[in-house]
Amino acid sequence: MSGIGFWELIILFLVGLIVLGPERLPSVANQLGSWMGKARRMTRVMKRQLEEELNFEKNTNQNIKTPLTNDRSIEQPQYVQENNDLKNKSISEKQNKKERVESASDQSTDHRSTKNS
Repeated sequence: MSGIGFWELIILFLVGLIVLGPERLPSVANQLGSWMGKARRMTRVMKRQLEEELNFEKNTNQNIKTPLTNDRSIEQPQYVQENNDLKNKSISEKQNKKERVESASDQSTDHRSTKNS
């Protein structure tokens, strides 16, 4: 704990009882207990935040040291893969449609030239 033994606690209690009296001692003890609880919670939160920051810096430094490549071995989330597949499908459909239109216009141009001859 904090190095305070049993007899030292008894002496502190007796001094508090003499100084504060039996009416005020329980409320003061309650207030001190709540302050101690708040202090412990604050230190626990600060410790957790500090550890998170250190882990974040550690992970960030590791990511900087290993360069990213366009290697497909890096896993992408499923929704990103689906979105990329939809984009590729849309692009290929547009290209196919453009090719069909161009071939149809070429055929109509060929048909007109043979008709006029």
